[in-house]
Amino acid sequence: MLSPQLLVLFGSQTGTAQDVSERLGREARRRQLCCRVQALDSYPVVNLINEPLVIFVCATTGQGDPPDNMKGFWKFIFRRNLPSTSLCQMDFAVLGLGDSSYAKFNFVAKKLHRRLLQLGGSALLPVCLGDDQHELGPDATIDPWLRDLWEKVLGPHAVPLDLGVTTPAVPWPSRFTLQLLREAPRRCSEELSVAGTDPQGLPSELQPFLAPMVTNQRVTGPSHFQDVRLIEFDISGSGISFAAGDVVLIQPENAASRVQQFCQLLGLDPDQHFTLQPQEPGVPCPERLPQPCSVRRLVSQYLDISSVPRRSFFELLACLSPHELERDKLLELSSARGQEELCEYCTRPRRTILEVLCDFPHTASAVPPAYLFDLIPPIRPRAFSIASSLLAHPERLQILVAVVQYRTRLKEPRRGLCSSWLASLDPGQGPVQVPLWVRSGGLKFPETRDTPVILVGPGTGVAPFRAAIQERVARGQIGNVLFFGCRQRDQDFYWEAEWKELQERGCLTLITAFSREQEQKVYVQHRIREQGPLVWELLERRGAHFYLAGNAKYMPAGVSDALTSVFQEEGGLSSPEAAAYLARLQRTLRFQTETWA
Repeated sequence: MLSPQLLVLFGSQTGTAQDVSERLGREARRRQLCCRVQALDSYPVVNLINEPLVIFVCATTGQGDPPDNMKGFWKFIFRRNLPSTSLCQMDFAVLGLGDSSYAKFNFVAKKLHRRLLQLGGSALLPVCLGDDQHELGPDATIDPWLRDLWEKVLGPHAVPLDLGVTTPAVPWPSRFTLQLLREAPRRCSEELSVAGTDPQGLPSELQPFLAPMVTNQRVTGPSHFQDVRLIEFDISGSGISFAAGDVVLIQPENAASRVQQFCQLLGLDPDQHFTLQPQEPGVPCPERLPQPCSVRRLVSQYLDISSVPRRSFFELLACLSPHELERDKLLELSSARGQEELCEYCTRPRRTILEVLCDFPHTASAVPPAYLFDLIPPIRPRAFSIASSLLAHPERLQILVAVVQYRTRLKEPRRGLCSSWLASLDPGQGPVQVPLWVRSGGLKFPETRDTPVILVGPGTGVAPFRAAIQERVARGQIGNVLFFGCRQRDQDFYWEAEWKELQERGCLTLITAFSREQEQKVYVQHRIREQGPLVWELLERRGAHFYLAGNAKYMPAGVSDALTSVFQEEGGLSSPEAAAYLARLQRTLRFQTETWA
């Protein structure tokens, strides 16, 4: 390995930043660089003064907040008493992961970059701003930024990365060695590892609570284009507590038919067990996998074979391929000039890892099992807004799940892994348990009794607001205004009876927009303009907080435009003053959003 020593530190909430960091580690090792990859809060931050070269990979969550696993680091690095020469020996680069539909896009990465400069660090590159909203995802920005990074790190004599020269030999060792066992272990470590929650602590990713599913009910009409489920879990005895705005994380599984297809393709026996050993010091084995582990457990619960592969997948697969024609095609798809073709083949139609392997059968059958951990990312937990309050439903947790299914030019419809798995579970046919845990969410609601809230939640975006309304009504908090939008009142008007009952009790003001019930489509932003006097009165004179949740594509911009129009028409503000008023609401957390692609 060459010097210098490279340290990659990540702050990750959903796992994407960790994935990118591990990719950085792999690419560094391929270039013969020593590299360590660590979560920010597991790294002794005082040691930064001795680090010559550090890459920070950090996501931005909620309203511009750092991820949970970097909050300790964040607090330390912004201490006012740190000398301005603290990091004068350190070269650094910051790679951010965010979503441009949020006002504070990549706020954490930008702020960290500025702070490291203030402490004397030398930036190798401008901050990288990865964007979930880009057609190619964050990789559209990350790929060219990484090319520049390696040039800076390695200088003019960079280690050549010519995959064509080294194939079919393997260009870098696998992270783990995998030993297949001839016999199944007598004691089933898998049974022990999923027995329930850790009695010493709250449920977490490493020790989720196996929550019994109580109900799984379709709440859209039979003729509606989308299957939306209201799912309820029993959390009694779990120690789980939550407030409005919090989220539940669920660890999904691959469908049994996909697991069987994958094992057949790679020539694996699903019932065979194996053990893992790291190849390098400081690299832990996957904590979610028991030792020994069955191949079936690995493929069903760990490997994300339903995800869309990244460019690095094709690079490694090319190096593992013994088949000349398939190898040439893989090399082409992983090359810089082949990126448009890769996008057309894989990214746009959302072709999965399993489907790609089916297209390259000779290569798939030759993949050494140990390389599965380098090729295929782990299944990440999916986050859902909690749609109920413990004050209204003690020992219960409810979520509203839109089952993801859509068509591309591929024959098979695309299906969301977690939503499809949840929809397939039927507690009426026998006991069903789902691994889950809870974390605090990005939406924070006022605790004072007389602070009003304006909640804008079209479609399934209304889920966190149901929890908020239930909580506020139980506490006697007044001034609850809900703008709800859907297509048709008899098809996807979620919780219609509940809202109307609260209206009759004087606990809720409900304003609806049914987009398809008239010739001209009507959305929540139209209703906000119509209700301008009410909105301005609540915000300006009663100090209301404004919340927005739902699809990130067009709705947030439409709502922001509607608000600025209200500020101008009802408040008499100029266009720049209205924009400044909205920015002030965002800055003081009186305007909060939770949107998704």
